[in-house]
Amino acid sequence: MTMVAIPTTEIQTTTTSKQPLRFRHELKFVANEAEANLIANRLSLLFPRDAHAGEQGRYRVTSLYFETPYDKALRQKLEGIDRREKFRLRYYGSDTSFIRLERKIKINGMCAKQSAKLTLEQAQLLAKGSFDFLLYTDNALCLEMYSKMRGELLRPCVVVRYEREAFSCEQGNTRVTIDRGLRTSLSSIDFLTTTSGRVPVAEGLSVIEVKFDSYLPDVVRLAVQPLGRFASAYSKYALCRRFD
Repeated sequence: MTMVAIPTTEIQTTTTSKQPLRFRHELKFVANEAEANLIANRLSLLFPRDAHAGEQGRYRVTSLYFETPYDKALRQKLEGIDRREKFRLRYYGSDTSFIRLERKIKINGMCAKQSAKLTLEQAQLLAKGSFDFLLYTDNALCLEMYSKMRGELLRPCVVVRYEREAFSCEQGNTRVTIDRGLRTSLSSIDFLTTTSGRVPVAEGLSVIEVKFDSYLPDVVRLAVQPLGRFASAYSKYALCRRFD
């Protein structure tokens, strides 16, 4: 196994306080259906599945991403900018009683995430582009979102939905996810409805993500390396933007 130092970075928000962020390594692989099933079978023999998964060991993830009029997040991703961020709303399965606002930050290939719980009514407002309520919260991330929606004209952009299978390994605080059945919607208003995610994207392909702290255990590396492929910069968000 290879030991890697992980920086603890502070990113200034619009509030007077700083929020320390713990960054983790993230590797992505693209696999076809047969490869994804093979890797899932290997992992199931080695590690426990996510406790919140259903009978088949999977659960649905639905996200609504926000973007500027000039596609700042998309352009930074495609251009390989070292420091970038994305804002999104997310819930799991069909349970809209637990919705989170998330900010995903990537610096020099390492990722961190901030999150804040929202009510269904607040998520509905954001999905429609209404955001003034954020100013009256005491949450730093909500205030940051307000600043970006006011200053950079950040607005709801695209719905991303998929089925996730997740495994955990205590060594290296490692988590492996297999995302299948990527779909999108033609309207962000569909985010909180059963009609979201009707348009198939990249059919037959799965995304395997590996997140870890200071090192990646050899047993995980060997289990997830599909046919010796190198890690890729695959982006579910960028793929779904092709249908704008």
